[in-house]
Amino acid sequence: MPDTRPHRSVPLQLRALARENPDQLRWLGTVVGLFLLIYFLPTGSARFDNAVLEGIRLTQWYAQEHVILCLLPAFVIAGAMAAYLSQGAVMRYLGPEASMPVAFGMASVSGTLLAVCSCTVLPLFGGIYRRGAGLGPAVAFLYSGPAINVMAIVVTTKVLGLELGLARAIGAIVFAVVIGVIMHLLYRREEQERSRGHARGFGSDDDGRPLGQVAAFFGLMVGILVFANWAAADSRAWMAIHAWKWPITAALSLLLGWLLWARWGWPARWLLTLGGSVALALLLVPGAPQLAFAVGIIGLMLIATLRESDREWAEQSWDFTRQILPLLLIGVFVAGLLLGRPGEEGLIPSEWVMLAVGDNGLRSTFLASLLGGFMYFSTLTEVPIVQGLLGSGMGKGPALALLLGGPALSLPNMLVIRTILGTRKTLVYCTLVVVMATLTGYLYGQLWP
Repeated sequence: MPDTRPHRSVPLQLRALARENPDQLRWLGTVVGLFLLIYFLPTGSARFDNAVLEGIRLTQWYAQEHVILCLLPAFVIAGAMAAYLSQGAVMRYLGPEASMPVAFGMASVSGTLLAVCSCTVLPLFGGIYRRGAGLGPAVAFLYSGPAINVMAIVVTTKVLGLELGLARAIGAIVFAVVIGVIMHLLYRREEQERSRGHARGFGSDDDGRPLGQVAAFFGLMVGILVFANWAAADSRAWMAIHAWKWPITAALSLLLGWLLWARWGWPARWLLTLGGSVALALLLVPGAPQLAFAVGIIGLMLIATLRESDREWAEQSWDFTRQILPLLLIGVFVAGLLLGRPGEEGLIPSEWVMLAVGDNGLRSTFLASLLGGFMYFSTLTEVPIVQGLLGSGMGKGPALALLLGGPALSLPNMLVIRTILGTRKTLVYCTLVVVMATLTGYLYGQLWP
């Protein structure tokens, strides 16, 4: 018998087939896209080959300078937040229903105490957000950590002058609060529902440990993170602390070990074995304290894994590491590929950047904040970079926009924030940072050219 069913056109059949097999279509698109990318790579071009090397060099530098000293302790602290922080206390002081002055004040102040970059702050941000902090206070902490830490403000004032240092300090503090409040207001209903979900899961504030012990525990770990990463700066007082950074870090580590033994019941023989392993690493490789630091962190997590009462700490820390570290490394490589290391060339020529930001116009200021958002700045490196750009003709407005937007955002930072907040909230946050940095830098450039 003849087929009497209505015949659809080929495009309609293909569209229906695509709707019925979305996973296969995405897989096919990914494979085709990767094939075309590899097929048309401009290998052999001097600029492209150098850009690939710059991506590799920046990733290597990041692995050597930041993974062990910055990220590993940040993962450990974030895991401890998720395991030990009282859910009720976080909800009371930082949750969506908390007093806004208290919540945003605590988030901003705690951020200023951390001399961390836009990537190191991510595990800490994820830790407090996962524990129940409201979106607004958590975002205020996310911005304030790399943007308004005390070290960055002092060095900016010392190198770039009081005027620019003061503008950065005031602008960044206002940014942290305003961006957090806007995110809070935009997603208030969603956050209230999330708050109710957290409240149903936890009926008590008490986790079995005295508040003073928990505060000392986190204070010591944050102190270790800060002093292990104490950067050199053009200041006699700063360099005096820098000369003692490792003895101070060792003293704080010993105090942390004593606290875990005396108050948390960790076996003395395990802690002594860990201390001996750290000392042995220092003796064998005295010029690489990072190795001893890594031995200490790995040993700490092994002991936590062996203790049932503390196993969640190690599991949460590993979860943050597994989720965040690969994305950071990919993002750092792409940032190096596009923009190169400071003073080096990537795919985007540096002269293009200078031509784009050479005045105090709105376009130049916007491009400075946008490019700063994609570049990766480690702690304090933005200051000499901006100093060099100012010497090459960069306007003051774009310079301030770069100082306000660059340290708080980076390509690897964006990739990780998306896994915590989702695509929509990440786009809103990044847009707010770029727009506010642009407007502030433009006004500054017009008033104080």
